[in-house]
Amino acid sequence: MLFPENILPDAEIEYIPAFFSFEKAQELFEKLKTDIIWQQDTLTVFGKEYLQPRLTALYGNEGKPYGYSNIVMQLHDWNPLLMYIKEEVEKECQEIFTTVLLNYYRNGQDSMGWHADNEKELGRNPIIASLTFGAERSFQLKHNTIESAKQNITLAHGSLLVMKGTTQHFWKHQIPKTQKPVGGRINLTFRIIK
Repeated sequence: MLFPENILPDAEIEYIPAFFSFEKAQELFEKLKTDIIWQQDTLTVFGKEYLQPRLTALYGNEGKPYGYSNIVMQLHDWNPLLMYIKEEVEKECQEIFTTVLLNYYRNGQDSMGWHADNEKELGRNPIIASLTFGAERSFQLKHNTIESAKQNITLAHGSLLVMKGTTQHFWKHQIPKTQKPVGGRINLTFRIIK
């Protein structure tokens, strides 16, 4: 499903709800929980240190660490599980990705605040391919200058969301906390680090 310009101006966003079947998504979710080297970094906000409200991991081509929010993540080599997923996403997107950033939201209190994937290492109009496994979570978008331009997408188990073009210049996105009792969600964001 491509979102039209009148709903998401200045953005190119496509959402594929069942990119992986439920059964395949379940199998991959269970493997990702155990096969990934998860870490929890510390964030410094106004001089105070906080544990990041999710677990993360970075895998990719050798020698390309990735930094965001004053955190520089060290890279692990691709493993067979991630190579399989990467190749499936690359076929769909017609791109070759160098890196995947993984986020493990363990429950509804794990979250990601408003941000754009606009780090200089990603280049001018980056393509970000985002896979969801596990519990459905709300993916919220808001335009930087058009106050009425907002969108909420419920990301389903096994779904793929692709953001490209000028999306990161004009939009921010987040995964907010929720009071609902939700299970774990693992998100893989494939990207190209220049």
